[in-house]
Amino acid sequence: MAYQSIDVRKLTPTIGAEIFGVDLSTPLGNQQFDEVHQALMDNLVIFFRDQQMSIEQHKEFGRRFGRLHVHPNAPIGLPEHREILVIKADETSKRVAGEEWHSDVSCDAEPPMGSILHLTEVPPDGGGDTLFANMYRAYETLSEPMRRMLTGLTAIHDSAKAHGYRAKATDRADLAFPSTEHPIVRTHPETGRQALYVSRGFTSRIPQLRRNESDALLDMLYRHIETPELQCRFQWKPNSVAFWDNRATQHHAMFDYFPHRRYGHRVTICGDKPFYRG
Repeated sequence: MAYQSIDVRKLTPTIGAEIFGVDLSTPLGNQQFDEVHQALMDNLVIFFRDQQMSIEQHKEFGRRFGRLHVHPNAPIGLPEHREILVIKADETSKRVAGEEWHSDVSCDAEPPMGSILHLTEVPPDGGGDTLFANMYRAYETLSEPMRRMLTGLTAIHDSAKAHGYRAKATDRADLAFPSTEHPIVRTHPETGRQALYVSRGFTSRIPQLRRNESDALLDMLYRHIETPELQCRFQWKPNSVAFWDNRATQHHAMFDYFPHRRYGHRVTICGDKPFYRG
């Protein structure tokens, strides 16, 4: 589309764009909201620089796109803001969230539509980039016989695989580790395009196949998803924002900055049940 109220500059021809001319600390007008939404649909992940947002402003921006999600088992870093996922790492961190390719909380019966991450502190010497991959292209670049075979298959997305390190946590009374079955080929509910929907982070098996067949096929798909030509790489600066469509992307957070600190807040927007429509 021809954008009138925002400036959209692509990062790569395949995925990602930076958005200029928007102040996320103020409510978006209807035209600007429509254009930001369209930029997300067109580019799958969009980025904003130099955004000074309070927690309430961050939540309000997310709510323009839908109801906010509460993670089933992550620590509640801000009890008065349960919808805020605190993203942090420092000299005590042995791991960080998102080190495997994944789509956020795909273990839910209705996985999130999207996520909006606002980083206020980044490592001083670089590092901590986030990689994003286009799952439309991941599906479209498979051979036609492979696409036919995958149609109708499902996969188990298991929180215990992604969040096993939280199994003995006692900081939440409502701790849950959902496991859900979703189609491997997912139809995007807004664009109607087909996307590959398995990830190394969450997917444990394909129930229609024998275990050795499932493992082999999933490993091939994971390696295909991680093809560099499907990706963009975002270099964070203080007060940058990334907004990604979980239905058509996967992402991978680089943990290459130990022992430096990285800090920010994420809101996640509720989605709907994945489906396939040919």
